Amino acid sequence: MAPSPQSVSPGAFAVAVVGAGAAGLGAALALARDGVPTALVGRHAPVADGRTVALLDGSVRFLRALGAWDGIAPHASPLAELHIVDDTGSLFRPPPARFVATEIGLEAFGWNVESARLVESLRAQARATPNLTLFESDATGSRVGAETVDLTLADGTGLSARLAVGADGARSKLRQAAGLVPREWSYPQAAVTTILAHARPHRDISTEFHTREGPFTLVPLPGGRRSSLVWVMGEARAQTVAALDDAALARAVETRAHAMLGTMRIDGPRGLVPMRGLALPSPVAARLALIGEAAHVFPPIGAQGLNLGLRDAAALRDAVLEAVADGRDPGSRAALAGFARGRSRDARLRTLAVDTLNRSLLTDVLPVDALRGLGLLAMTTIAPLRRIVMREGVVPRLGAPSLMR
Repeated sequence: MAPSPQSVSPGAFAVAVVGAGAAGLGAALALARDGVPTALVGRHAPVADGRTVALLDGSVRFLRALGAWDGIAPHASPLAELHIVDDTGSLFRPPPARFVATEIGLEAFGWNVESARLVESLRAQARATPNLTLFESDATGSRVGAETVDLTLADGTGLSARLAVGADGARSKLRQAAGLVPREWSYPQAAVTTILAHARPHRDISTEFHTREGPFTLVPLPGGRRSSLVWVMGEARAQTVAALDDAALARAVETRAHAMLGTMRIDGPRGLVPMRGLALPSPVAARLALIGEAAHVFPPIGAQGLNLGLRDAAALRDAVLEAVADGRDPGSRAALAGFARGRSRDARLRTLAVDTLNRSLLTDVLPVDALRGLGLLAMTTIAPLRRIVMREGVVPRLGAPSLMR
């Protein structure tokens, strides 16, 4: 338990988190559990689009520390193995790669759970957490003063805090109000997402086919015979596939998966996700820290997006508690400097990795194919390299937030 934060006046908070998605909820819970008077601003509006999130081991550690994991675990499936299959037709196609969590001392690399279920569980935890006040209304305005940031909500409520946390998504109003201009880009692709039931058991194995249109990924869900789908393809084709009826879509998925899980059936809602990216030079402005998709956006590849957002939340908690313990203003530039450096470095590395993989699949240039194939072959055959890559993918050791270690 951290030392008590600086006192706040009635109606004021040490921190106001704007955005009620998983990253915002994680940040609010992490701060409140250590005695920081925190406001969580935003409506609870999960979207049923068939999307799931693979919570990697570091994220599970974080959620367990928050006391939230017990409510999530019954709805999550372990990812004990990851299989990568080069299905590009390249001349340099390596054999399928197999990564096993027990090789690095873990029961699973992570756990896959439906996104809406995750948010609902975190929201229930937030309602029962001391030091956390929920305002179920959107923020419509903000004004930064010398010592506080003042927020105006859609229902007319006003509140102030020493620090505002922007967890309000890729079109963040707080980021825009602060004058932070992101670098944005898009890919000529979209991802079809849904939930599948299948005849054969998945055996807790996540399988990723690398195709010329992008990754096609099947990720286990509880029950042994259900999986989530993320199928990346050309944008026009994705729109066509997403419009298929359930039976036709199930047949298309079964064919693309080479029938590895047998007969398929659509067993949940579906979504069509644009492939785009967003990055910032720094996630910090005057009395503002940005986390999650307000600070960085990834294509749905490699389970990086939300896991990075939860690392943002855990790292912000460390920065605020350190400032409080030292009697410093948690909203000051000095208090947020270390957070800004660490999160910028982590986001840059993940952006580079995801962007490089995706673009390498879209080209049939032989040298690129050869490098990609050799890299996958090296990870398959060189055990020390494979273990390093697996550990780094699960939770980065350099600068890992305390609740993820």
